Amino acid sequence: MAELKIDAVVFDVLGTLVDEPAGLRAGLRALAPPSDTPSPGAGGPGAGGLGAGGPGGGAAPGTAGAAGRAGKAGGAESAGSGTERLLLLWQRHIEREQRRVLDGDRPYLPSDLLDREAAGVVAEAAGVEDPAAVEALARSARRLPPWPDTVAGLARIGGGFPLIGLSNASRTALLQLNAHAGLRWHQALSAEDARTYKPDPAVYRLAVTGSGAPPERLLMVAAHAWDLRGAQALGLRTAYVARPVGDPPTAADRFDLHARDLTDLAEQLGLS
Repeated sequence: MAELKIDAVVFDVLGTLVDEPAGLRAGLRALAPPSDTPSPGAGGPGAGGLGAGGPGGGAAPGTAGAAGRAGKAGGAESAGSGTERLLLLWQRHIEREQRRVLDGDRPYLPSDLLDREAAGVVAEAAGVEDPAAVEALARSARRLPPWPDTVAGLARIGGGFPLIGLSNASRTALLQLNAHAGLRWHQALSAEDARTYKPDPAVYRLAVTGSGAPPERLLMVAAHAWDLRGAQALGLRTAYVARPVGDPPTAADRFDLHARDLTDLAEQLGLS
């Protein structure tokens, strides 16, 4: 650890600190109980294929993608169940539209508005027309449970370093995510301030500017290799934390730290 000198730790939120699929599944079950949920076919809304996972899309070859993340995190539910198929529609819509923003094919739209779009796609596939039910589904994207080690892990790491949250979630969504999951920061930054999405360098620059530290003195922590690659390209140090819904590194990735969870990361940072 002697060679890793950092002034602050920057955390991704979605998937890294909160279990996004679990929260969305709860919203999907409320929208349409699994026994009543039609299974959208391959040609249904939002079913267009995506390449790599996360908004990094083709820039992040070898990642799990929406289907991989939903399947790995599905627990007792079959990946072919109605809930899992609707979850996949949601994830594909978000990934595709964030990719379009990054590619300049559509103007920037905050994540809460993309969530409303995804909720509409999913509701149509489920045969639900009630606007209140669609809005409730969209809001479920802000009620995501933390991983078991998240709250204590942040407190432990925050005892040694300033903590910065850096998320693709909009300002409004990030506020509600933090409150619901009990996330405590010294600073929370939204990609909305850069009017783009990670892995655009402009998002990581928010952390550099907000911390007042050079990139090489910041440690970016994420469960998504595509996110860490984006931070690494700007000069940030990187730490991969394994999560069931993450995007694991490839053999070509060279991240500074690899941790089983936040407890392991704290120990590697020399924090008792």
